[in-house]
Amino acid sequence: MNRRTPRFFAATLAVTALALGACAEKADDKPSAGTASATYPVTVGALTLDKRPEKIVALSPTATEMLFAIGAGPQVTAVDDQSNYPADAPKTDLSAFQPNAEAIAGKNPDLVVLSDDRNKIVEQLGKLKIPVYLTPAATTLDDSYRQITELGTLTGHADQATDVATRMKDDIAKLVKDLPQRAEKLTYFHELGPELYSATSRTFIGSLYSQAGLTNIADPADADGKSAGYPQLSQEFIVKADPDFVFLADAKCCQQSADTVKARSGWAGLTAVRNNQVIALDDDIASRWGPRVVDLLRVIIDAVAKVPA
Repeated sequence: MNRRTPRFFAATLAVTALALGACAEKADDKPSAGTASATYPVTVGALTLDKRPEKIVALSPTATEMLFAIGAGPQVTAVDDQSNYPADAPKTDLSAFQPNAEAIAGKNPDLVVLSDDRNKIVEQLGKLKIPVYLTPAATTLDDSYRQITELGTLTGHADQATDVATRMKDDIAKLVKDLPQRAEKLTYFHELGPELYSATSRTFIGSLYSQAGLTNIADPADADGKSAGYPQLSQEFIVKADPDFVFLADAKCCQQSADTVKARSGWAGLTAVRNNQVIALDDDIASRWGPRVVDLLRVIIDAVAKVPA
């Protein structure tokens, strides 16, 4: 996801309904010897590939992470300008926010992976006979697992993709299993940017916090769903809610920290601030729904586990 400005970021999340330890598999893992033996043609939804794609263009940071995690990295020849993980991904100046069919076609792809259909790019690429697979922003973990396995089918790495999804499920189950039982749930505020946009439990990132047994203070602010799960809260709303935790998904983009939060008017008295429970997240991981969601959930659960039951 782009981190240009907090307002742009939050607006992008709202429009696209985006979200959200050991990765299920390291992103730079090499494909196993048998991965090229998949039988083609293969079909996923309305997309059929007659042969294994060898020139994949990924215009989604999450899709890039998924492709490398399942062993399809060597087939990825170009990624968008926001795909910064893994470090050796072939980053280009291609934009996922303003996709250009001519520029994409210039990479001679035999498969393009997108997260959404901006500028009617799917139709434009279709006219050029370029196959497209959409990986829309996940709203549940099952969406993430499905996209991983479908990418595995399309790229000839079905077994590896299944392994990645299975390991994610197993790791998450283990993390959740170790949570302490509480008579009353702890509350949290997830901050997308200093302008105080947040994400409700209806979103992908919100579903992860639900896995951790937390109650989202932002839920009442978007009870009617008009903000698509991404309401902008007020200082007064947050201070009144007095969350037990503040999770910062704007630590890198906007240099937010426990100190900057404490310095905000009225925030020094928040339970989260007084108990040193302002947690800085990795902005990138917190805005994607690939295998590294396990890392994100581990950070959340580790923070929760430190609070006496």
